[in-house]
Amino acid sequence: MEKIPAKKSPAKRNATKKSAAKADANDFYRLRLYIAGQTPNSITAIANLKKICEEKLKGKYRIEVVDLLEKPQLAKGDQIIAIPTLVRRLPPPVKRIIGNLSKTESVLVGLDLQPAR
Repeated sequence: MEKIPAKKSPAKRNATKKSAAKADANDFYRLRLYIAGQTPNSITAIANLKKICEEKLKGKYRIEVVDLLEKPQLAKGDQIIAIPTLVRRLPPPVKRIIGNLSKTESVLVGLDLQPAR
C-alpha cells in the first residue's frame, strides 16, 4: 500500500520557506571593497578578492567596489580608516580586512571560510 504524504499547513510551509531563506542568506557573502583610485594596491586588492571569491564562494557572493575618490561620504558608514579595506556585510557579523588581500590564508580566516591555525 502506497503512503500519501500529508500536506503541510500554510504556517509550516512559511516556516520552512523562512528557514530555507535564512540558510541561503547565511551562505551568501555581500562584500564591499573600499579603494582610492586605481593605485597598485587597489588593483591588487580587486584582483585578489575576485580570485578568492571565484575559488571559494562560486557564485555565492556579490562584490561592490567603492572608490572613495568618487564617493568619500560612504567611508563614514563602514568606519573606514585605511584603504584598501574589505568589509564583509553578509553573513553577520560585519568583518573588516585591511590591505591588498595578498595573504590569502589571512583573508580566508577573516571571512570565516577557513579556521584559524
